[in-house]
Amino acid sequence: MGNRLPRGRRLPLRTTVALGAAASSVITVDERSCATGGAGPTAGHQVLRLKDTGRDPLELYLIDPASNDVYAEVQDFDPGTTRTLSTTLTAGRYAFRCVFSDGAVLTSAGYTVTGTAADAVTGVPPMPDLDLGGPVTAYRAYVERSLPVLLADTRTLDADLVAGNLARARTDWLTAHLDYERLGAAYNTFQDFDGLINGTADGLPLGTADPSWTGFFRIEYGLWHGQSAAELRPLTAGLVKNVQGLMADFPSEDTDPGDLPLRSHEILENAMEFQLSGTDDYGSGTTLATVYANTQGTVAVLGTITALIGPRDPALLGSIDQWIATVQRELLACRAPDGRWTPVAALPRAQRQTLDGDLGELLEQLSSVPNLLTGRTSA
Repeated sequence: MGNRLPRGRRLPLRTTVALGAAASSVITVDERSCATGGAGPTAGHQVLRLKDTGRDPLELYLIDPASNDVYAEVQDFDPGTTRTLSTTLTAGRYAFRCVFSDGAVLTSAGYTVTGTAADAVTGVPPMPDLDLGGPVTAYRAYVERSLPVLLADTRTLDADLVAGNLARARTDWLTAHLDYERLGAAYNTFQDFDGLINGTADGLPLGTADPSWTGFFRIEYGLWHGQSAAELRPLTAGLVKNVQGLMADFPSEDTDPGDLPLRSHEILENAMEFQLSGTDDYGSGTTLATVYANTQGTVAVLGTITALIGPRDPALLGSIDQWIATVQRELLACRAPDGRWTPVAALPRAQRQTLDGDLGELLEQLSSVPNLLTGRTSA
């Protein structure tokens, strides 16, 4: 976890082909009938050209009007623009659904498609925003259970420095830091506390010498760069204070329902970019431990949305579970029996390449989750 994750990125819908190919027939989109004219959808692969002649931006879906399953979509469709939608359909009944920015929802007249297509896309069930209410509640409960553990372990770290025990502090620093890294999806909810508790020196005017730098990474830097217990004690005391502040503030903080699907991918995307690369190693050589904690955070997030993923892509969860287990097994192979972790730079080349490749494959699987669970109205 940390303060540099990409936010709000859209991922391709698994059930559509990329938009942008050319087509001849134009379907008109507006607030009167949603979509009219043009040749309409047919069996097999096709590209539908749509022109928005209405007043308000909208999201447009090609649906099965009986089940409301979505077969293709155009997001952020603005008035006066022309977009193309590419998909592959088999026999069935289809319609367009227009969800306008003012809240109006219209469904077009239906289209009957005959014929078959072996490579037809599979419809995705709609995803009302309210469906994420239960997962958000479950995830917030997970965070609330975890925060007291984090506080206890940061207090232990602080006590080590009060006692002047730097060796013990290095061990207890990792324990407390991994507590925080397992929280994963909550960083956006934490707002400024995330930077105070787990911010890096990246972008600071004076880098690692910047006096505004606080939190776990700053303490790591000091512990592994010869700073004394007296120098570091104000930082651990501040860390305890900030964790206490986070605990007090968390009940009033809002969690965006869209955070859970998005973070299910971004937690490990961030880990690959900054931890597996060694970029965020400030001396401890424990970034692989952080990646492992991030896999645990990802499992916690997925556990709250499993019931939503299953009906939309039954095979996806099994594949994700398989790749998580593989990556976790490879990470644990980097930990010695005495608990010490191998620094990324010290991994044999073949072992590093295998870990990179398998984490990349896991990320490929996880990349389907955010748009699979994007809000799509059913009426």
